[in-house]
Amino acid sequence: MKDTPANLREVGRLRVLEALHAAPRTSRPELVRATGLSRATVSSLVADLVAAGLVTEDEAGEEPADGPRRTGRPAQALSLVPEAGYAIGADIGHQHVRLMLCDLFGGVRWERWAAKDVDRAPEETLDLVAALSRAALRDADVDRSRVLGIGVGIASPVDKDTGALGADGIMPGWVGLRLTDELRDRTCLPVRVTNDANAGALAERMYGAGRQTVDMVYVRLSAGIGAGIVSNGRLLVGARGLAGEIGHLPLIPDGLVCRCGNRGCLETVASPVAIARLLTESWGQPVDARDLPALIAQRNTGVLRAVRDAGDAVGRALSALVTLLNPQLVVIGGDLASAGEDILEPVRSGVRRHTLPSAVAGLDVVTAGLDEKAEVRGAAALILADAPALLSGA
Repeated sequence: MKDTPANLREVGRLRVLEALHAAPRTSRPELVRATGLSRATVSSLVADLVAAGLVTEDEAGEEPADGPRRTGRPAQALSLVPEAGYAIGADIGHQHVRLMLCDLFGGVRWERWAAKDVDRAPEETLDLVAALSRAALRDADVDRSRVLGIGVGIASPVDKDTGALGADGIMPGWVGLRLTDELRDRTCLPVRVTNDANAGALAERMYGAGRQTVDMVYVRLSAGIGAGIVSNGRLLVGARGLAGEIGHLPLIPDGLVCRCGNRGCLETVASPVAIARLLTESWGQPVDARDLPALIAQRNTGVLRAVRDAGDAVGRALSALVTLLNPQLVVIGGDLASAGEDILEPVRSGVRRHTLPSAVAGLDVVTAGLDEKAEVRGAAALILADAPALLSGA
């Protein structure tokens, strides 16, 4: 292999890393088939990767208890070393910051959650993200050089080409802020940014309720409402990153004025904040959105009615997406997902009532498999999806 051109060897190295990233515990013969490289090339590249601490090998499996025993050297199973690289995920909501440190396979090594009034405090919020990142590396004893980057899911549309936030009317303090540059300056790490619902959709497809599903919609029901759309296995973001912004679909012509400037948007009637506001007005005493899970668990009849009405509104808004996109699965995440069937059943009913019967046939509506951690794991997955290229230096 001494005469192999450097660029061809780099391509081969990337192919091997991609194959191991997609299928841990892969044998050399399987790598030959997956990469299209020669056996000698694969063996040489694997030796280099083992020496570099990126790949480990062990016996592929035990001998069968009965039947013929294999002769010769046992097959060796190859895997990426989980600790060979890390990704930081940050979920920036309207009222919180959550940060997570993940290994190459998405295993969680460290996480923290902090309440924060985010919308009008971008500088303080980004300082907090940077501080939590430093704490993660310190507490997990991870050197910064092994961190591949930081992925961010934020409660704002994100332009897919420029990374600019479409924060007008949604996160007023963030308008004009270059999030990627600001966070790179604070952390000295590569940064990728997406909308929080897109991050949630990515995580649920990779690790949660949407595994093996190529057409799905993930709905985040939190202080903001948004949807992440996966079509034919690919995330749809739209020309300006606005695909899936169902929280700002008008449902009530003369409804409350939404922060986006329209009236009666879904977010004004179905978010936890909207439900808490309704209960506060109805009961004549303050109710906070954070009180809702406990009230639901207590089976408070007023709260259950408000949650079910919200679920029906979400179902009506989703009916348009179901008709247009024909997904196999709708995954409900965010704060209201903890209501379980109390939110799921009215969502299902709302979709059925307002959607073509043929589009609803076979559609499942389920709660997220990752609970409130979907967005932060999806943010880390933005980086991990490119781990082979980042590890290979391609």
